Amino acid sequence: MKRRPVCGEDSGVSYLALTVYGLLPTADSEIPATNHDQKLGVVHGESRELAVVIAHGFSCSMRHPALRHVADMLRKYVGVLLMDLRGHGRSSGSCTFGDREVFDVDAGVGEARRLGYQRLITIGWSMGGAAVLRHAGLAKNRTLSHELRVRHPPDAVVSVSATSRWFVRDTAPMRRIHWLAEHATGRMVARGALRVRIDPGAFVPIPASPVEVVRTIASMPLLIIHGHRDRYFTLEHPCALAAAAGESAQMWLVPEFGHAEAGVCPGLLDRIGAHLASLAAGGAGPVEAVASTPRGGAVVEAR
Repeated sequence: MKRRPVCGEDSGVSYLALTVYGLLPTADSEIPATNHDQKLGVVHGESRELAVVIAHGFSCSMRHPALRHVADMLRKYVGVLLMDLRGHGRSSGSCTFGDREVFDVDAGVGEARRLGYQRLITIGWSMGGAAVLRHAGLAKNRTLSHELRVRHPPDAVVSVSATSRWFVRDTAPMRRIHWLAEHATGRMVARGALRVRIDPGAFVPIPASPVEVVRTIASMPLLIIHGHRDRYFTLEHPCALAAAAGESAQMWLVPEFGHAEAGVCPGLLDRIGAHLASLAAGGAGPVEAVASTPRGGAVVEAR
């Protein structure tokens, strides 16, 4: 596939905004595949009020049943724009574990704006959670990343099963992912077994971590969701993110939830979907039980 550089307003190169066969150029010239589904029951041409742009986790893609289930459930509440992040599925490029994926998220938000949606929420799972947090901070503060600017801030952010920092090796699943990323044999295994193309130069230079960036988006509505049964990232991570984000952040700690798309428990996606409109409007929404937290962030024990 031949690609055209798309560097936007900061380079003097015109920005190609049109989606062609579901392939959407990014600011650094990669092309993530996308899919748009209107909210269930919405007739074509009706006003498009609210949508989510979904950024998946490592080794997932639009063809993965778990991600399709997430999209299908959320469509009951909002429009959905799905994408294959770089290095995954039908997209070009190589996986950088939440670094350059901010350009994929930015392209998705820009496309949803072009489709006419008035309010947009980015929702990221695991690796995608780190990407949407970093994207929101970079877009809000107009900070360059790899000498490029992300240009489409969301109205709110949902981060699910995300890490707060890089190079987490204190769980067995994360040690396996580091082996895949850091060794040539591991990258070959990822490409063959997981169908993920990993960039050998990922994290060069090391980007600002999610917990560093989240401090800069304090005024943006933010929902942090994490499972007690997460085998990748301990509860230290959502607590660190919520503490850094301050009082405007909400945190749901879900006892029966595992990790990312594949670990969702019954009722969680409906709870998220029902809360999206309130989140986009800046409201806290209904909670079932609230526990105190020493440094900011409303903690909800979601049952």
